[in-house]
Amino acid sequence: MRRREFLQTTGALASAALVPGVARAQAGFDPKPGAWRSFEVTTRVEIAKPAGVARAWIPLPLDDADYQRALSTDRTGNAVRADIVSDGRYGARMVYAEWAASEKAPVIEVTSRFSTRDRAVTFGKPITGERLSAADVAFFTAPTQLIPTDGIVRKTALEATRGARTELEKARGIYQWIVVNTFRDPKVRGCGVGDIKSMLEVGNLGGKCADLNALFVGMARSLGIPARDVYGVRVAKSAFGYRSLGAGTENITRAQHCRAEVFLAGYGWVPVDPADVRKVVLEEKDKPTTLADPIVPPVREKLFGAWEMNWLAYNTAHDVKLPGSDAAPLGFFMYPQAETRAGLLDCLDPDNFRYRITARAISV
Repeated sequence: MRRREFLQTTGALASAALVPGVARAQAGFDPKPGAWRSFEVTTRVEIAKPAGVARAWIPLPLDDADYQRALSTDRTGNAVRADIVSDGRYGARMVYAEWAASEKAPVIEVTSRFSTRDRAVTFGKPITGERLSAADVAFFTAPTQLIPTDGIVRKTALEATRGARTELEKARGIYQWIVVNTFRDPKVRGCGVGDIKSMLEVGNLGGKCADLNALFVGMARSLGIPARDVYGVRVAKSAFGYRSLGAGTENITRAQHCRAEVFLAGYGWVPVDPADVRKVVLEEKDKPTTLADPIVPPVREKLFGAWEMNWLAYNTAHDVKLPGSDAAPLGFFMYPQAETRAGLLDCLDPDNFRYRITARAISV
């Protein structure tokens, strides 16, 4: 915990954090549903040192969300097969490519087109009668390999939501607890691992999006509130001028970003992203700032209930068994994966793995 920031913010939030609509954001960051925008993302994978049969898995856009529409997918290269498949449990879509052992320079290029629009929920009077089935509630409150829902995770969630009564109040309390008590650690590789039990047990609450937003999901699930991570990649600059909340160039090879959702009766799946609040604190200015800096409150309020969709959602999958692979399940599937006789390649080393991801806006 960062005590100075805690003291600066907790007093002001004590009466407001759990009450919908009390906090007021400054002008400047205000995603709202509106016009659809379309993009094209191209992922090129090359396997530099093939050995035996080579395989690759490239994530594809989520195609069943009200904020994103998958349009088309093309693939080229020299693979003997390049099929669109899914993980079979979460419906995580991907291109599965396979090369013969005789292929000396395996390559595939996958181009996906999709449309997105910003998301925002107005809290107050519930606007929908949507409910999850008992089976879905059980599914989205279940533990995963890296996200347990008992022990220190539940203990922390109970502490963070003390005094909260409704699921909305509890979800907001968890969100505020993560914003105040965690920090973005630039030394963490990629987007992090998402091992929330270890984070809490060690007391090191630093990480990146796959750590901090997984913490939100695990804490919510531990209280019986359905929640899920959503894995994807940033594809464009932020329309609100936040350099830390967008992709700076067309090369988005290292722009992966995980978000979270929580299901609240009367509102449906609600977007949240406490990790991006901490990203603004660390990266928006030339030097790290604090939660009290005027650039932070607009983002802090809006990212409980809104997403700017300059971002491509891939899937909500955990413990992902890659079709056709004998490797152990992945904690999540957000990066291209490849495998040779030597095993899975390091997906966090795109230069040696040789994958490149680019994005551009298109008209459809």
